Amino acid sequence: MQLWVGLGNPGPQYALHRHNVGFMAVDTIAAVHAFGPVQKKFQGWAQDGRIGGERIILLKPATFMNESGRAVSEALRFFKLGPDALTVFHDELDLAPFKVKVKQDGGIAGHNGLRSIDQHIGPDFRRVRLGIGHPGHKDRVTGYVLGNFAKAEQDDLVDMLGAVAGEATRLAAGDDVRFMSDVALRQA
Repeated sequence: MQLWVGLGNPGPQYALHRHNVGFMAVDTIAAVHAFGPVQKKFQGWAQDGRIGGERIILLKPATFMNESGRAVSEALRFFKLGPDALTVFHDELDLAPFKVKVKQDGGIAGHNGLRSIDQHIGPDFRRVRLGIGHPGHKDRVTGYVLGNFAKAEQDDLVDMLGAVAGEATRLAAGDDVRFMSDVALRQA
């Protein structure tokens, strides 16, 4: 069993924010792979399903980004899973828009959702970094990540989310390199 967590902020006013691309990714995975109904659990919204031969629990914390670790640690404890069973989907400023990279362990790069998870369970978990690009200056970061994707970016966003969901079988099997390669090919 694996726990896949999409990071974001709850509420319709945040739905299209760049910071919510993790929520968008798990929603797309749930739709493409016909996951079960959404249930209010673990201080968030959870869905149960299968990808390939793996049972996957999808979780969107309702704790707001800065407290994501509370929901993640509660779900891990409930299922008696270690950090090695966790995959976190999140926005990444340091990647070009719509590029996708997988990273095992590591730092938080100023991401408050990752910081919260790190504080609750440590840094040893897999991250699916979903590129949103950088606004160019650090003073503009907050407004940028808490802003909506532009209309001109919608097609690229849909393509990236579809590629991530379409290649999720590779991710579930632990083949991170093939996942990244196949996602990039779908986006080409």
